[in-house]
Amino acid sequence: MTESLLLHPPLPVDVKQRRYWNAPHGSALALAIAASARAHAGVVVAVARDTHAAHTLEGDLRAFVAGAAGADAIEVLHFPDWETLPYDLFPPHPEIVSQRIAALYRLPTTRRGVLIVPASTLMQRLAPRSFIGGSSLVLALKQTLDLASEQRRLEAAGYRNVPQVLEPGDFAVRGALLDVFPMGALEPYRIELFDREIESIRTFDPETQRSAHKVDQVNLLPAREFPLTEESTKAFRNTLRERFPIDPRHCPVYQDIKEGTTPAGIEYYLPLFFDHTETLFDYLGDESVFVLADGALDSTEAFWQQAQTRYDSRAHDIERPIVPVAELYLSPQELRERLNRTLRVEIVAKGTNPHAVDLGTQPAPMLPLNQRGEEPARELKRFVDAYPGRVLIAADSAGRREALIDQLGAAGLLPTTIASWQEFAGLKPSPSRSGGEGPARRALDPRGAAQEQKHPLTPSLFPDGAGGEGEKSGRDVLPRFCITVAALDDGFALTAPALTVLTDRQLYGERARITRRRARAAREPEAILRDLSELTIGAPIVHADHGVGRYQGLLKLDVGGSPHNKGDPGEFLCIEYAKGDKLYVPVAQLHLVSRYAGAVPELALGGDAWEKAKRKAAQKVRDVAAELLALYAQREARHGNAIAYDRALYEQFAASFPFEETPDQLRAIEAVIDDLASGKAMDRVVCGDVGFGKTEVALRAAFVAASAGKQVALLAPTTLLAQQHYRNFADRLADWPVRIEVISRFKSKKEVDAALKKLAEGQIDVMIGTHRLLQPDIKFKDLGLVIVDEEQRFGVRQKEALKKLRAEVDLLTLTATPIPRTLNMAMSGLRDLSIIATPPSHRLAVKTFVAPWDSATIREAFQRELARGGQVYFLHNEVDTIEKTARELGELVPDARVRVAHGQMPERELEQVMLDFYRQRFNVLVCTTIIESGIDVPSANTILINRADRFGLSQLHQLRGRVGRSHHRAYAYLIVPDRRMITADAEKRLDAIASLEELGAGFTLATHDLEIRGAGELLGEEQSGQIEAVGFNLYNELLERAVKALKSGKVPDFDLVNEHDAEIELHIPALIPDDYLPDVHARLTLYKRIASARDAHGLRELQIEMIDRFGLLPDAIKHLFIAAGLKLAATALGMKKLELGERGGRILFKPQPNIDPLRVIGLIQKQPKVYSLDGQDKLKIRLELPGAAERIGTAQALLTALGGRLSE
Repeated sequence: MTESLLLHPPLPVDVKQRRYWNAPHGSALALAIAASARAHAGVVVAVARDTHAAHTLEGDLRAFVAGAAGADAIEVLHFPDWETLPYDLFPPHPEIVSQRIAALYRLPTTRRGVLIVPASTLMQRLAPRSFIGGSSLVLALKQTLDLASEQRRLEAAGYRNVPQVLEPGDFAVRGALLDVFPMGALEPYRIELFDREIESIRTFDPETQRSAHKVDQVNLLPAREFPLTEESTKAFRNTLRERFPIDPRHCPVYQDIKEGTTPAGIEYYLPLFFDHTETLFDYLGDESVFVLADGALDSTEAFWQQAQTRYDSRAHDIERPIVPVAELYLSPQELRERLNRTLRVEIVAKGTNPHAVDLGTQPAPMLPLNQRGEEPARELKRFVDAYPGRVLIAADSAGRREALIDQLGAAGLLPTTIASWQEFAGLKPSPSRSGGEGPARRALDPRGAAQEQKHPLTPSLFPDGAGGEGEKSGRDVLPRFCITVAALDDGFALTAPALTVLTDRQLYGERARITRRRARAAREPEAILRDLSELTIGAPIVHADHGVGRYQGLLKLDVGGSPHNKGDPGEFLCIEYAKGDKLYVPVAQLHLVSRYAGAVPELALGGDAWEKAKRKAAQKVRDVAAELLALYAQREARHGNAIAYDRALYEQFAASFPFEETPDQLRAIEAVIDDLASGKAMDRVVCGDVGFGKTEVALRAAFVAASAGKQVALLAPTTLLAQQHYRNFADRLADWPVRIEVISRFKSKKEVDAALKKLAEGQIDVMIGTHRLLQPDIKFKDLGLVIVDEEQRFGVRQKEALKKLRAEVDLLTLTATPIPRTLNMAMSGLRDLSIIATPPSHRLAVKTFVAPWDSATIREAFQRELARGGQVYFLHNEVDTIEKTARELGELVPDARVRVAHGQMPERELEQVMLDFYRQRFNVLVCTTIIESGIDVPSANTILINRADRFGLSQLHQLRGRVGRSHHRAYAYLIVPDRRMITADAEKRLDAIASLEELGAGFTLATHDLEIRGAGELLGEEQSGQIEAVGFNLYNELLERAVKALKSGKVPDFDLVNEHDAEIELHIPALIPDDYLPDVHARLTLYKRIASARDAHGLRELQIEMIDRFGLLPDAIKHLFIAAGLKLAATALGMKKLELGERGGRILFKPQPNIDPLRVIGLIQKQPKVYSLDGQDKLKIRLELPGAAERIGTAQALLTALGGRLSE
């Protein structure tokens, strides 16, 4: 039989010859395009039907060209759509703009590669090639660079001058450092100058801001697809005035450009920046060949019609004139004419064109792995045994590949692991390892024993006459049955050579939704809580000694005249109180200052109201602390239940996780397993946003408990979520003899009774259910671990039942936004806390809007999402009117396929609707909060929440987390009535969630919630009054102190509520200079971190970080760190204050310092002219100390002499 045309697809030889291909099956189209690119001396342009198809094709193509090198290497470029509607007032996401500019820059010099473009994007008119090429710049080592002029050049190129570089198009200048995230780059760069010469260029992590590896040069592309220089913006304004009858004073676009800001939607004015525009056809050489997907040209007609309709509805706005559609896009007719002048292939449905050639593909057979059957891989084994050709399993990730190898090995199938498609196809021979070479699989006995299980070898795997020796490719033998990592969308088969590619769709019925995560620095709970970076002028702030006032900024003051010293300038934080009184807090004392939310009490400076509030809170805290400690003591006293588990067996289970664990996910897993093995009752809260990997933490814990013979209960707030957990646990534990069951409304009474009987007899290892599991008739044989998902959604009675369980079993709580009570207990150290704050890579923060109901806004939100092939949630939480709302939305957006989901539907019907939505069988789901904890739908990236003012903060955050699970920008619309009709607390909640768009913000939102509505019922006692009075941080500090005292057997002494760290005053400049770090918020955060450092190691790490991020430390910052180190030593010695100036100084001691009196006497005896006591608590120092070096040296010597331990 002749070889399939797929591997050598026919291409046109001139523009007169048009080729037609019958649409290949599955991901075979990408393989045909890769083969065309390999054979063709030019760029192959793959024109996709829409954005979704373009992304799918890109993923498939990258899998087929991965591993190719040298002459076989093929460059894959994607020119994405802006993902906005024509004439939209939303800017495209910077990462999309970055990808587009990178593609435009590289296209003219690409000799061999593939360009993927959605059909509507091919219609766009673009900046001329001269702009993209002429506006780019290479910066290299040893090059001379003037930072001031480079800053102006970057701003003119569209880069944003920001305090901290996070995304493409950002830059920051600090001293002799330039941080920049070039468009088209995968990571940002830090450029360090010596004088005016570039001394080093390093990449750095945008999350941690720490440097990574060195490079020789960096390529800076323009940050916009249009120029923003002074000349170009002037020309733009002139053109705008000439073209449209505007009054410049009332035209927002004109005014914004004049003032140097970039107006929203400026992309749709692009033609006004240039004398002429070009299209992608101009960027491509004549030798480029266009491959048009089936339906691509039809989609251009629909897009043109949509653009015209939107133009017609906006063209009459004289204050915001818009450019005609024909100046922004090629018409469908013009597009066809341009395509007629190119080498062109059209893909058509089979049987629709007599001239079409068949590429010789077939659909891949469905060979489901029945994970709970006696022979899980029976269908696959039969197929492999009988198939005359070669078979490749394409796994989405390395973890999934390893899990499959284990699963198949147990069924006697031993695929050979290979590096890539290139190797499988014989294009890149390399040594491969057999899946059967690893250690023998160990079967898990549910009572804890591990036993060896040998793989039965299958001699018939390569039947006679079917290439049992493998097929020859030159000198190399190609194995017949292989497995590799290749994220293909769907499988396919070739007729000649006989070859089948299988993916998750064939083995599991649907493709695994794999999301990779990017590493992100761990954030400690206290650091998040006490972060001052959100402060704005006028924001409420609390000082531990003086109460709640309003932040008025950082100021430099010359405090002047002490008897020992002339004034030295220092930086102070200004807090304004009632009657205009102001308090200036030295930056070294910022550990006394924290954020405050809630109603701001009108406190005068110097009154006793604050002292009374603080004392009252402190007294209340004592009772709460005692009750908390009684519970804590019960837990601590429970010994002897340490879970012993087989580490090797656990590692084998962990290896089957189909993702790469993030650092903080690993920390959470390790903490949970350490807790289980410790023998003390675990009570740990794992806080992480929706989709950040909490379920895997629960799975690992359940595995460890089950492997030690303990039973596990998992409580979910809804039936739907319980079913989802059951599916996840059953899939993940399918290869292990862990018996899993679920009880829910989906089960009959007979099934539930049978399950409960098995549970009581110890025949079920993991039981999953709703609060039904807490009822008295549920009996476990040996319950060891309870996992609670989303505790905040359980009622008071269920929480009381959980509270009783705490002292008896290990408890693991999973939550996205912990309820204030949970958070309060966690922050007071009575429940351990792990935070997972690492988002999946390429996941963009959710753009959040608060808006009134408006048909035009809702229609636009729907159209924007549907245009990119996505799906929409519309949350309407009233079952009585939900069907009517769904009908109205269907009429508003006729293209939408709308269905309804709510909790009063029959269970089976509800589950089917949710599965159909997941499988993209319709694109708009009108639903109630039933989706709050539900199936992950990565293609749903817009959510509209009707009457958002009626929801709590954690609920809004959880609902918003249903979207934004892919590489697309996600949108959340919080629809509210007139602002005058909603409560003050509702307004605060909406403001909090709209302001916190960053990923992993759930923990921060919980602290806002805590202060907006108080901690609520903490162990049955109403505490919100105290928390509101003194602020959460101070309340928490008092509670911590009370717990510590009671733990050590002492009575909490609340006369010490005002006890603080020692104050160090050396009268030398100790601050972060403006020219070193101009951003006030960044300075404020660093001051707070320095002042709050608890040990010398923390200070050292902070110094290293600052040098890396901002450059070498000037003397003023060195002094700041030295003073912080001295403060740690002085506090440990029990000093209240250490002050040194030009003519000496003094030390003030607390009533019972930790100093041997003999040391003080020794100092005085040795140098009576220098040292003398002044009363019981003061040591006077008379010494000439003219400069900083002398004062620092003296302070260090003094503290050492008195027994202090100084940091190096």
